[in-house]
Amino acid sequence: MQSTTIPPFNPPVSFPSNLPRFAPTIRHFPPPSKLRVPTAMASTPFGLAVRSRTEAAPSGTGTDGLCTLTDFVGKGGIGLGDDLVLLLTHIQYACKRIAALVASPFSSDLQNPAGLAVGSERDAPKPLDIVSNEIILSSLRNSGKVAVMASEEDDEPVWIRDDGPFVVVTDPLDGSRNIDASIPTGTIFGVYKRLVELDNLPREEKAVLNSLQSGTKLLAAGYVLYSSATILCASFGSGTHAFTLDHSTGDFILTHPHIKIPPRGQIYSVNDARYFDWPEGLRRYIDTIRQGKGKNPKKYSARYICSLVADLHRTLLYGGVAMNPRDHLRLVYEANPLSLLVEQAGGRGSDGKHRILSLQPGKLHQRLPLFLGSMEDMEELESYGDVQQKVNPGYEV
Repeated sequence: MQSTTIPPFNPPVSFPSNLPRFAPTIRHFPPPSKLRVPTAMASTPFGLAVRSRTEAAPSGTGTDGLCTLTDFVGKGGIGLGDDLVLLLTHIQYACKRIAALVASPFSSDLQNPAGLAVGSERDAPKPLDIVSNEIILSSLRNSGKVAVMASEEDDEPVWIRDDGPFVVVTDPLDGSRNIDASIPTGTIFGVYKRLVELDNLPREEKAVLNSLQSGTKLLAAGYVLYSSATILCASFGSGTHAFTLDHSTGDFILTHPHIKIPPRGQIYSVNDARYFDWPEGLRRYIDTIRQGKGKNPKKYSARYICSLVADLHRTLLYGGVAMNPRDHLRLVYEANPLSLLVEQAGGRGSDGKHRILSLQPGKLHQRLPLFLGSMEDMEELESYGDVQQKVNPGYEV
């Protein structure tokens, strides 16, 4: 089959027109030969060594020995099917545009439109999270494969097309308040099948119900970390894998196949300035592990970025637990997709009492506490019982 190139598109959003653009390509491969994916050391085009603490990856690599995200999910790799491969191609394209946007010298102007001299309020640039939301929506429209998109930035889901086979939920730009300080940010997404049994319902009703599916029904989930590297970490139901953006080619390259979170870490990630608002159980847990008096005799260290994607990415690689104990994070857009990634890596996602993926969302913007991490650390944390913060005085930071 011939290569199909998706041309660049221009959604009606207000950001500089001279940002880098990448036109993704879908490549269909013949039956895979047993080409090798480097599992220990891979050389990047810049001569840097990338080490992966991982297992062997599936076939589907290119002749240069590297495996792109499109290779990985396509017919030469795990074979997700043409529709889902096309959707993922558009999602990664949108995330490349967001990566270029957050790294551009214009990002602070977009984040703080009040500081700009403009002719009218209508002409003012939109905040970065809204711009990111529009980039993703435009990309999903262009894929032709999405029925509805539910976003943290929208009050209600957006119905896109009646025959789209998929539903996408997303937090377009997690941690956007950190942009001015150049702290890592991220995009979170989840993909479900459209519930065809709801097709005869009114559009608004079926849009909501399609978006309120249990996390156990996720076909795919992922996040994109915008940091010193741009990393797309995803699960398609058979492990968790991370791909690093090669800026010289515009490809996401498989660098961490089959991530396995350590059974126990030595790091906890939480804003412990809120210590005195925590319940007794959570305070006892943190006090215990900090002193090395828990099930792990080593003293734990605190690492907290205040960017959910960044804190989770570190936790996946090094182990431990990342948490927000108050009713703050959204089940649909954040907790469900990230819990799937953690579970597929051998860890656990919990609200402090229950497995996240077992919870049935009741409303689109439902909030809850979120605890993600190594299996043994999570079991020890939950054994303290009272770990959900109910006191919420309304923090400004």
